[in-house]
Amino acid sequence: MLYATTPAADKRRRLRERLASGELLRFPGAFNPLSARLIERKGFEGVYVSGAVLSADLGLPDIGLTTLTEVAGRGAQIARMTELPAIIDADTGFGEPMNVARTIQTLEDAGLAGTHIEDQVNPKRCGHLDGKQVVDLDTAVKRIRAAADARRDPNFLIMARTDIRAVDGVDAATDRAKALVDAGADAIFPEAMRTLDEFAAMRAAVDVPILANMTEFGKSDLFSVDQLRSVGVNIVIWPVSLLRMAMGAASRALDTLIEDGQLTGRLDEMQHRADLYDLVDYEAYNRFDNGVFNFQVSR
Repeated sequence: MLYATTPAADKRRRLRERLASGELLRFPGAFNPLSARLIERKGFEGVYVSGAVLSADLGLPDIGLTTLTEVAGRGAQIARMTELPAIIDADTGFGEPMNVARTIQTLEDAGLAGTHIEDQVNPKRCGHLDGKQVVDLDTAVKRIRAAADARRDPNFLIMARTDIRAVDGVDAATDRAKALVDAGADAIFPEAMRTLDEFAAMRAAVDVPILANMTEFGKSDLFSVDQLRSVGVNIVIWPVSLLRMAMGAASRALDTLIEDGQLTGRLDEMQHRADLYDLVDYEAYNRFDNGVFNFQVSR
């Protein structure tokens, strides 16, 4: 009932243990707290909270317009609703190194298991758009060093995202990844890698976990979990996939309303009321207060 029972510190510790095992962890992107609970119900290992999804949820493009308060607030809503660890996108850290430090502690307080800080120029843009710019190595290193120094829970995962592959190539990406690990990054997120060989090169370059971003309609080919596992990837995210699926279904439903004036023909595509009530654990509220849920839902 209500929120998850696993403390944030335990989620972080368990995430670290699973990453240390070398297994590949699957983190679909949640677009709201209810979808995070569904991700858990389906048996995935973690939940990802995408900056692009947070922006889109507000009707904004992913160009660094969201604030730390907005991101941490949404992250807290999602993290508290699942027993799984949640990793959140913190863009460039919302400012200079001191801002990055504040970002880390704010996200810790919000119950997140980890975050990634990127090396784009602020304000950033979506990692799969052309025309990206990255900061110099010194600035990128200072961001990660500030993040690592600021955390209070040593198990809070500090991930460094680098977008330099699209600017200067794979060799530059592996060189920067090494420097970011030396600065304190616990994991590396190489954005917009194009081939499995590029992921393999990153795997050979660093001894920390690496993340693969399998976002649709972007720069990267969409590799399977097995393919990514074969080159040593440790975390896979599908950041916007569930939102895209949901918005596609919503658009088709609205078209049907316009054409038919009703949605009777699409009932089999909908989540049933009984399934929704099961997902939000209505029955637990009934046991707490039988005045809340005192009726039967038929299928």
